[in-house]
Amino acid sequence: MIDIGRLRPTLRRIRAHVARVGLLLITAVCALGAEPAVAREAPHFPARAGLDLAREAALSWATDARLVYVENDEPLDSTGTAERWAYLFHSPSLDRLRGYSVRDGKIVVAENLEMKLEAPPVALEWIDSEAALAAAEDEAEEFREKHAGHLSAMLLMRGPFLEQDPDETTWTLVYTAKGQPSLFVVVEATGGRVRRTWRG
Repeated sequence: MIDIGRLRPTLRRIRAHVARVGLLLITAVCALGAEPAVAREAPHFPARAGLDLAREAALSWATDARLVYVENDEPLDSTGTAERWAYLFHSPSLDRLRGYSVRDGKIVVAENLEMKLEAPPVALEWIDSEAALAAAEDEAEEFREKHAGHLSAMLLMRGPFLEQDPDETTWTLVYTAKGQPSLFVVVEATGGRVRRTWRG
């Protein structure tokens, strides 16, 4: 069983997303969670910087492991980097999911997710979190300035927010502000074009 007590920061964030968008995949990733906060500040890094380490571990778990989801596991800064990122992989041969959380050049959590769900792999090439944030900032500027909003989450996945293009890999950026519906900005992960925004 997963120790829910270890997951409190990420679990709170993901539950909020689920309440707004009803997305099963985000519920699954809560199993990556966050261990108790580490006092020492770790270096911030963009999402791709931890991918090779997570992928190497995933391929040692299953040779057909495919990346299906990425999310920040610690707060983001103004450039789209974080101290910690979570990477979720699916193995078709095992029909299982396994997640890795990377911090300070190390895997700090590696766990199987004991649930079944459709998890298509993301595109092989995708823009990094810094570029995705730069693409979204014009759409978020008014929300940030008017409501003192801030970027709270970045999610890389295929399809769920683009019904007309369900196979497209996208970054979804979630901006939050006290007392306000969140702002969601969906950015095409292969080209950096904003595809959709909404409040909810």
